[in-house]
Amino acid sequence: MELRQIKYFMEVAKREHVTEAANKLHVAQSAVSRQIFNLEEELGVDLFIREGRTVRLTRIGKVFLEHMERAINVIDDAKQVVSEYIDPEKGTIHIGFSASLASYILPTAIYNFRKQYPDVKFELYQDSHNELINAVIKGDINIAVVGPLPTDKEKIKSSVLFTEDIVALLPYNHPLANRSSLKLIELRDESFVLFPEGFILRKVIMEGCIQRGFHPKVSFEGKDLDAIKGLVSAGLGVTLIPEVTIVDCLPRATVKIPVIEPSLKRSVGAIIPKERDLLPTEKLFYEFVKAFFTRLELYQN
Repeated sequence: MELRQIKYFMEVAKREHVTEAANKLHVAQSAVSRQIFNLEEELGVDLFIREGRTVRLTRIGKVFLEHMERAINVIDDAKQVVSEYIDPEKGTIHIGFSASLASYILPTAIYNFRKQYPDVKFELYQDSHNELINAVIKGDINIAVVGPLPTDKEKIKSSVLFTEDIVALLPYNHPLANRSSLKLIELRDESFVLFPEGFILRKVIMEGCIQRGFHPKVSFEGKDLDAIKGLVSAGLGVTLIPEVTIVDCLPRATVKIPVIEPSLKRSVGAIIPKERDLLPTEKLFYEFVKAFFTRLELYQN
């Protein structure tokens, strides 16, 4: 089994089309077909079901792909370890993050890290909470900053960076806008603007409301924080939002009000794999970010 065969196989699996895979790889279609055939001959199984010009993975092909993705990630990590061994302060960090951490938390950490290590490069991956966790488990990335931290993943190691409040964001002309604080139950009749189903922040908010005896009426949804803030600014509803996401700038025509009874919070932290070592440059960043937010919390307190 050759590395070239594996890369050809993965590209065909990704595109489900031999010609498109060959074009992407800049090789002849016949070369790709021949290497896939040789790989299947060696393994003794069919990896693809041929359907005219298109192909799709067999059941065993899907299993083989999962293993090969992990193997390629290990090989890529090995190459990077060798490169960073010479000088870890000039490596590249692949890090994942969720939408609610994009505007302040991660940029703040990276900015301060690069003041100390200016030659380090970053490749950033924004995705949903569950996809980031899966990416760390599979080895697509080795670090992700998420909130809340997972508590039920055996292959993940978590480090809490800080705990943040979730506050109410209301239109400035809302009847409750002049309050110094709100009980969550006081929002039971409001129209909410939230992330769509499947987003972890929506789940946190829904669970908090249900614990207080009501199911929030979701009138509008936004897939990013700017969209949610904009809908609240337009007077189309209220939302509950991590306070750190509006630390630099309160959206136009809105007010921020602390929520009590209950006080809603979420833990934000870094997750790394338990079964793989971090690359040298990644380890620098991981240790830095833990120390950085510990100092920041002590300063704020």
